[in-house]
Amino acid sequence: IDWVMVDFGMDLAAAIIMFEKPMGIWAILEEESLFPKATDKSFEEKLKASLGKLPVFLKPASKTDKNAHFGVSHYAGVVNYNVTSWLEKNKDPVNETVVELFKSTSTCQLLKHLWRDHPGQPTTAPKDDGKKKKKGGGGKTVSSVYLVSLSELMTTLYSCEPHFVRCLVPNTHKKPGDVEPPLIMHQLTCNGVLEGIRICMRGFPNRMPYPDFKMRYACLGQAEIASSSDNKVASYALMDKINFDRERYRLGHTLVFFRAGSLAGLEEARDGLVIKWVRFIQGEVFKRVRTRVYEKKRDQRELIKVAQRNFRKFLGMRDWGWFIIIQKTRGMIGLPNPEEELRLLEEKANATFGKYQEALDVTKNLEGQMGSLKDDIGAMTKQLSEEQGNVSVYTDRQAKAITIKGEAEVELVQQQKVLASEENSRTELAAEVKAHSGSISAVKKDIEDVELAILKVEQEKGNRDHTIKTLQDEVGEQDEVINKLNKEKKHLSSTQAKSSEDLAAAEEKVAHLMSVKSQLESTLDQLEGGLDKEKKSRANLEKAKRKVEGDLKMAQDAVADLERAKREVEGVIANKEKNNQLLSAKLDDEQSLVAKAQKNIKELQGRVEGAEEELEAERQARAQAERQRSDLAREIDQLGERLDEAGGATVAQVELNKKRESEIVKLRKDVEETNISSESVLSNMKRKQGDAVAEMTEQIDALQKMKAKIDKDKTIIMSEIADARAATDEVLRAQASQDKSNKALLDALNATNKKVDAANLTLGDYGMSKNKIANENSELLRIVGDLDNNLNMVAKSKSALGAQLNDVKALCDNEARERQLLLGKFRNLEHEVDGAKEALDEEAAGRENILRLVAKAEGDAALLRQKYEVEAVAKGEELEMTKMKLTARNTEAEATIDNMNAKLIQVEKAKGKIQGEINEMTVSLDQAQVVNASMERKAKAF
Repeated sequence: IDWVMVDFGMDLAAAIIMFEKPMGIWAILEEESLFPKATDKSFEEKLKASLGKLPVFLKPASKTDKNAHFGVSHYAGVVNYNVTSWLEKNKDPVNETVVELFKSTSTCQLLKHLWRDHPGQPTTAPKDDGKKKKKGGGGKTVSSVYLVSLSELMTTLYSCEPHFVRCLVPNTHKKPGDVEPPLIMHQLTCNGVLEGIRICMRGFPNRMPYPDFKMRYACLGQAEIASSSDNKVASYALMDKINFDRERYRLGHTLVFFRAGSLAGLEEARDGLVIKWVRFIQGEVFKRVRTRVYEKKRDQRELIKVAQRNFRKFLGMRDWGWFIIIQKTRGMIGLPNPEEELRLLEEKANATFGKYQEALDVTKNLEGQMGSLKDDIGAMTKQLSEEQGNVSVYTDRQAKAITIKGEAEVELVQQQKVLASEENSRTELAAEVKAHSGSISAVKKDIEDVELAILKVEQEKGNRDHTIKTLQDEVGEQDEVINKLNKEKKHLSSTQAKSSEDLAAAEEKVAHLMSVKSQLESTLDQLEGGLDKEKKSRANLEKAKRKVEGDLKMAQDAVADLERAKREVEGVIANKEKNNQLLSAKLDDEQSLVAKAQKNIKELQGRVEGAEEELEAERQARAQAERQRSDLAREIDQLGERLDEAGGATVAQVELNKKRESEIVKLRKDVEETNISSESVLSNMKRKQGDAVAEMTEQIDALQKMKAKIDKDKTIIMSEIADARAATDEVLRAQASQDKSNKALLDALNATNKKVDAANLTLGDYGMSKNKIANENSELLRIVGDLDNNLNMVAKSKSALGAQLNDVKALCDNEARERQLLLGKFRNLEHEVDGAKEALDEEAAGRENILRLVAKAEGDAALLRQKYEVEAVAKGEELEMTKMKLTARNTEAEATIDNMNAKLIQVEKAKGKIQGEINEMTVSLDQAQVVNASMERKAKAF
């Protein structure tokens, strides 16, 4: 791949060294945290004194934090730091033992809830099982805990093979959800991600073997793939057929290389063909399915035509007499005549019974003959006993009797067969008679069913009569209820008359309140103000009501969440138990593997020690001829001992071993050079090396038994050593074979050490995960117990709320009744206020009339004065009398107005009291309604 090296400009190594070096930022922070008199100022001065000359340690230049103390040039930019209270925060880590005590011994649920996510530390120390305990991190400061966790993360990443890990800073303001695209692009550029993408686009990232390529894309050209057995020729033919540019792919010996995005074009072409073929198959399937449907519909149409033709014939012949006769007699065609059948059966039964009687008679006759024969035999036996002389006559008679007896027995068997057949025919006739009697019994049963139906109908008639009587009784009861309602109606009319009388009295009272209009208007304004206040208070109450409803919904949601959490926790507990079982099984397997690996290590160490002893023996045999080789042997012995001691070494020791191996390779090269120089010396030592070569052959046999792969080389070397023991070339070959076996053993030992380290790490991880899972199980069990307690409390609160709901419902009913009464009173008072307003209007009109009369009187007085002045003083006394009368009337009017004002004030006070009571009742009623609504919701929710 042709690509250009990119200089990123800013390197991360300088910042990492500044943080992690012996006198770096972490070391200074730890050192200052250990001194009690250290301050943030002393920490800042120490940082600037020890790190101020580094190019990545800069002066603060932050726009967001003006109090920053220093800046660090990272790979993605400059970051400013403020060291205020760093030491105080660093000295205050969380002690895992204290957290475990909080979680395990505390009775405060809130404290347990706050520390629920912290793993803690077991209060009981686990057993070591004879293994050495590794030294952990300090944990005295927050930075040390962080460094320990960072080292664990790095070991995990080194042990794994991550595909891609890259951390990015989204913004410079430390705000969640805020993204700065230029900053991210700058980081991607500095990280080399964009350059890697460019390199990937320039190269051929997608690769595919030829068999897979042919099998997947042969559908694009079968003939081209089969045209040549050469993979390259066939692939070029296929690609040229579909016009695929050769610049987008390359053909190798075993693989086809594609540029980024090129494989998608081939997939699109293949998907087009696949979709086309799938559509062909779908079309064929749909064709066959719809053909069946079409044939079914066609047959149905033909059958409809046949049915229509038959129906037309039926319509044409349904009035024809012969057709009617045929239709009515069709059901009777083929039916048997029961009388004729009975007659035939009786004749057959009589015939068969006559044969049966004849057979019985024959049997009786035969039995009689048998009796006579027996009598004859008895007589003949007597006669034979009497006449013992004439034996031949007797024997002839006996033979005749035996033949007659055999014939009679044969006839008896035949007659018995006839008798059995007659019995069978008789049983068949009896069965037929029973069948006909069954049909007769069926007719009788039908008649009985009809009679039962008649009885049922009569019973239903009686039941209906009973229901009619009950309905008549109910009608009588309803009449009684109607009479009661009429009585109640009369009572209500009487109460209405009383209420009308009370209304008349109230109207009389209102007539007395007609003169208090002005005061009522002022009180009306006050009432309107109170109404506004009442509306505001009602709005506040509605807000409170909504808030309470929201709290209730939240509580219900919380209860549902708790129940859901309980179910999830139970499921998690079950999963954790399963995981525990699986982890315990894996742990056992890993322990067995570790034991096997340790055994293999011991065996390999024994083999290495044996090989080293053999090398030492060989080197002692050749000590006089090769001093440099003896030095190399001592160095190899030392390296072997170090290798034995460093069996459980870390990754750094592995790197040192690699360096030492490189040194060993260099030393071996030097040894080979010395071997070349010492060939002349070795030629003189041929005879002395005979015994040593024999020992070397035995040692080579022992080493080559452990390695099956070197059996052939071993035989070759043994034959060459047997042919030319005195040759130095054979000694060199033996030495080379021993070096190879030693190197293989060292490699195997390193591999087993790596496996042991990995197994120890996995064991430690499994132990940590087991402890975490145990802690999580304990926490989950505790949470389940808390949830059970909460559920019990909720059940108790539910019962209490149910009782409160019943009480509140009763209170609400009482409040509703009282509210209705108060509303009635309020409406009555409103009617009274309206009447008072009308009376006040009339009183104002009367007052205006009085004022008019006063004005008239004053005019008349003026006229009288003129007359008095003009005419005479004689009429002065009369005028004075009229004036006195008018003043008396005025005083009386003023007194009546004062009385009306006093009454109006009393009415306003009474109205204010009633309004206050109404307000209080409305408030209590609203509260009761709110409580009732909340209780009903709770009841519905529960």
